[in-house]
Amino acid sequence: MMALWRQLRRQGVLGLNARNGEFILPANDRRHYPLVDDKLRTKALASEAGMPVPALYGVIETEHDIGRLEALLEPHETFVIKPAQGSGGDGIIVVAGRARRRQTVFQQMSGVPITLADLQHHVSNTLNGQFSLGGHPDRAMIEYCVRFDPVFEQISHEGVPDVRVIVYRGVPVMAMVRLPTRQSGGKANLHQGAVGAGVDLPSGRTLSGVIGNEVIDEHPDTGMPIAGLAVPHWEVILDASAHAADITGLGYLGVDMVIDRELGPLMLELNARPGLNIQLANRRGLRPRLAHVDRALAGRGDVEARVAFARSHFAHHADG
Repeated sequence: MMALWRQLRRQGVLGLNARNGEFILPANDRRHYPLVDDKLRTKALASEAGMPVPALYGVIETEHDIGRLEALLEPHETFVIKPAQGSGGDGIIVVAGRARRRQTVFQQMSGVPITLADLQHHVSNTLNGQFSLGGHPDRAMIEYCVRFDPVFEQISHEGVPDVRVIVYRGVPVMAMVRLPTRQSGGKANLHQGAVGAGVDLPSGRTLSGVIGNEVIDEHPDTGMPIAGLAVPHWEVILDASAHAADITGLGYLGVDMVIDRELGPLMLELNARPGLNIQLANRRGLRPRLAHVDRALAGRGDVEARVAFARSHFAHHADG
């Protein structure tokens, strides 16, 4: 592993302080942060721009509203409950169905049952800020539960894989697929044990993966090879990621997309402070790519031109 980190340093790995001081601070006006820190505002912004997002079934804003949760959930067999201002996947409950004998008992994606009373208690904790950035009072969103594209079935355990794209000055510069595992509890969260697999930008094909700091070639639960999978709708994902920079006004951001088996790519959320593990997943440092965008003034073109620049200059073999 030390050899990998030495390789990354030679290839311009970007650290947290450098990311914040050299790129996020100059590129991201703080007045734009609420557009991405609040998932409800992000969803509204994306919808207005014509970007597909998971359908919103309802919002619980006050303790009094919790009383209508049962009626709100009644039409839906599957759904997701999440904090509007949560981070790192905390506070998200994914319901995959109902226990047929008891309509107020639900089945989580992990298979663990959860009752209506449990959900009401969870929503109450959400409103009180237990999962929000800074512990501030929050709102609970109930939305469509994505049914992931079957292309991921052999390299994912439960849960929904997602695609993270780092965008700098409107140019996609690096991407990865995050694959749920048993260890991550079916969540596509690297900090909880999901697999991160780098993606070659021109082709949209996955590279080998990492769990934490360990490089792996096979998914730990399915035993199937991770590399070589063609991510569906790759062109659409790159276009949407570049477009997200335009609608938010952010110069450095992470774009998270999911691929529904019927609806195709859906924009899940945006992040003004995306993590840096994507470098480990790609075995590449971000700094050379960011510098290349700066030198070429690549962020000045339209979406099509920026995506073309990324695909021309950021092939996995092209930068080391």
